[in-house]
Amino acid sequence: MRVVVLGAGVSGLSTALLLRKRGDDVVVVSADATEATTSHLAAAVWFPTSAGPAHKVAAWGSTTYDVLAAEAERGVLGVVMRESLVVYREEPGPQPWADAVGDVRPARPDELPPGYSHGLRFAVPLVEMPTYLPRLHQRYLDTGGRHVVRRVAALTDLLDLSPDVIVNCAGLAAGQLVGDRTTYPIRGQIVRVRNPGLTLSVRDEHHPAGRAYIHPRTDDCILGGTLDQGSWDTTVDDATTASIVARCTDLVPALAEAEVIEALVGLRPGRPEVRLERDEELVPGVPVVHNYGHGGSGITLGWGCAQEAVSLV
Repeated sequence: MRVVVLGAGVSGLSTALLLRKRGDDVVVVSADATEATTSHLAAAVWFPTSAGPAHKVAAWGSTTYDVLAAEAERGVLGVVMRESLVVYREEPGPQPWADAVGDVRPARPDELPPGYSHGLRFAVPLVEMPTYLPRLHQRYLDTGGRHVVRRVAALTDLLDLSPDVIVNCAGLAAGQLVGDRTTYPIRGQIVRVRNPGLTLSVRDEHHPAGRAYIHPRTDDCILGGTLDQGSWDTTVDDATTASIVARCTDLVPALAEAEVIEALVGLRPGRPEVRLERDEELVPGVPVVHNYGHGGSGITLGWGCAQEAVSLV
């Protein structure tokens, strides 16, 4: 079949690559190059954030975990298994993401930052998107897939490409394209600093000053971050930058002298639940498979959602 995939972030490219491997004729259409997508900015550590419904997120996340862990084992550039620590001030209840991870253990007291009584240790995939995403794009092109960069105002603008099916992976733009009023931006501000030698990913989802996470990469660390629902503001806020650095330094004092490289803002595609379903009514004569609304979990759910999207195609 001729399948047009709208969107060149991680959701669009993973779906397009699986469709090509199945033998479909695939054209990816995006308003911008892959390097300009929100996916390219993402800290991209496997951890479900701001996505639903819970039971489907668990299944999609488990599939994606297995795919990324296998890529890390094969040595795919940009993917590593990162030792991780989530810290708590009170004993945590059951964590729904833990089943996908498997080997989760309580942190020892000597592994906890000051002020924390509990923690969980485990390993999850970390994806360095500036390395991984362009290579994912190239993997898709190497299969014979095509990519057209152009802006569309409606899915019917894609009919000149003669699609048998359209897959809508347009992220935050998807809502406006299809009249979905339940979509909203989730503003995320992060800070890049020079890596002072860290190898452990640390996060506190309930820090009094806001979410705090430290994700070491090859040459830098991503510090975060914010989940500002409904905010379209892409301007870097200096006070937020300072707060992010301060609360991350609470968790990892070695960051106190780390050089700040830059602060970045991206808009995650928020929705009460991921929309992954087939739509026969939107474009006359052409079924649409929707795959958008992943919130802050694009890399966490990407391959799982892509597999289901392909099955709907």
